[in-house]
Amino acid sequence: EKSQRGGKTVVVISQLPTHLSPPELENLLKKARKSLGCGGTLNGREIELQGDQPERVRAFLEGLNYHVVGP
Repeated sequence: EKSQRGGKTVVVISQLPTHLSPPELENLLKKARKSLGCGGTLNGREIELQGDQPERVRAFLEGLNYHVVGP
């Protein structure tokens, strides 16, 4: 997505499992930032990672046994 981000691209991870608590979501975000070498933020129950790297994000999540849908 690029909207409302000054033309910068981010990958938005949404529809995360509802059993994950806010501290667990924060921990997942930290792991993603460290593994992918990018910045990111937690926006509600969505994780936004900087950069146009959907393939790497998919591989990271599948490596943690999450089911990934979408491009």
